[in-house]
Amino acid sequence: MHTVVDHFGALMEGFAVTLALIGVSTVLALIGGTILASFRVSPIPLLKSIGSGYVETFRNVPTAVIYFMTLFAFPQLGIKIPFFWAAVAALAIYYSAFFCEAVRSGINAIPVGQFEAGRSIGLTFGGSLRYIVLPQAFRSVVPPLINVFIALTKSSAIASAFGVAELLTRAEGVIAEESQAVLWILAATSLLYLVITIPAGTIANIVEKKVAVAR
Repeated sequence: MHTVVDHFGALMEGFAVTLALIGVSTVLALIGGTILASFRVSPIPLLKSIGSGYVETFRNVPTAVIYFMTLFAFPQLGIKIPFFWAAVAALAIYYSAFFCEAVRSGINAIPVGQFEAGRSIGLTFGGSLRYIVLPQAFRSVVPPLINVFIALTKSSAIASAFGVAELLTRAEGVIAEESQAVLWILAATSLLYLVITIPAGTIANIVEKKVAVAR
């Protein structure tokens, strides 16, 4: 236990990087997923095909492959970015597909009459989606969105294998110095991840119950 206390500062530095990695990736992936969901429900065939193609491609590729793509393929194309931002890009690219499907399910749950109401007051399809449908859709899909967030949080640990000094990387460094305390270090690392995921899961359950009551 004293090993955890002695190296608590290092673990918290890694935890801070993990929080930043998760936070930025989640925002970008949610924005990307919302745009893709809009494409998938669009009446324009080309946009619908782009959205479907993106989702079917990245949803069925391992996360590690996307990490390798951003770290090694991007530089081949002349795109050189720091490891942290490469990890952010990998998570955002990958989880945009999952956020897309969550948002799309919410859009599909909204009655078609909502779009028709938008058109009746002069809104385009995009305007109806933005001002009428999406606000309602997001309220109904908070639980699945949080489930995707939790999955993204766990996948962020893969960044440790690519040089990002996040929580797991720091834990591995401590274990290398204090191998006799491996269980304590891993327990502390797991606890810090739970600090993120358990409150998120609790929020999802609360929102799900409130939405069910409202219906």
